[in-house]
This record gives sequence, structure tokens and C-alpha cells, in this order.
Amino acid sequence: MAVLERLRPDHAPALLAFERENRAYFAASIPDRGDDYFSGFDVRHAGLLTDQAAGMLHFHVLADDDGTVLGRVNLVDVADGSASLGYRIAERAAGQGLATSGVRQVCALAVADYGLTSLRAMTTLDNTGSRAVLARTGFVEAGRTTLSGRPGLRFTRRLTDADR
Repeated sequence: MAVLERLRPDHAPALLAFERENRAYFAASIPDRGDDYFSGFDVRHAGLLTDQAAGMLHFHVLADDDGTVLGRVNLVDVADGSASLGYRIAERAAGQGLATSGVRQVCALAVADYGLTSLRAMTTLDNTGSRAVLARTGFVEAGRTTLSGRPGLRFTRRLTDADR
């Protein structure tokens, strides 16, 4: 069973391993992060922790009992009570409800700990798994968009005290 944890400095090695192991899997449905992401990972990780401490974003990992990262659920562009949601799950953990569970937990944290009142998300039209996660977790379609040249959908979700 994976546990949702707020991103910490000691997550860096497991998070980098997660991103490397799943790079090709992720690139099949979302834009690849590029080689610079991996070569500058430690500096980027430290910067994210600084931004997180300032309340600009909230990063989380889904880790199993031995600390292996199986997924991540992040809130970025935090401003005016709102944030953008993003998530990715390891190929070996896909289809097991981990994304749905992680998104639900982050929605609760968004209200209880981060003081947010709404979330936004986007996915490509052909990413049926991500669209299903958003539907199961209360997001509603809010229009069309384009993601890296691919047709996509925008979603929104109001957060309430009931999400706690």
C-alpha cells in the first residue's frame, strides 16, 4: 500500500529513480521532461523544496513500505485559493486505484492544510485513464485546450469542507 507524503529532501534518490524508470511510459501519453530534467535533477529538487516552503506549490510522492516512489501528485501555480493539479503513476502501479486515491488525498490536504478552494487540471483527449481519475475525483470538464500540440480538455473542481 502506498502512502502519500509531502516532498522532502530525502525523497530525491527514489524520485529520480521513479522518473528514470518510467520515462518512456510517461512520454507515451504526456510530453517528455527532456534530458536537462535528469541532468539537473538535484538542483531542481532543491528549488522545488524552496518554492514549496514559500507556499508556491505543494509536491507529494506516493511511496511504498520500502520508500520506492510509485507516483506523485502535485499542486502548482498556487495563487488566490486555487492551484493546478498534476499526477503520474509508475507503469507497474497503473490501474490499481493509486492515482484516484492520491488525488482524493491531495484534495483533502488542499482544503485542510493549504487553504485552497478550487483546483484545475488538464489532460489530452486520448489519455482515458487520466480523464477517468478526474471524473472519479469530482472534477468537471471546463472546455477544450491544446497540450504540446495535442487536443485536450480542461477540468475544474470546487473544494469544500466536505473534502477534508
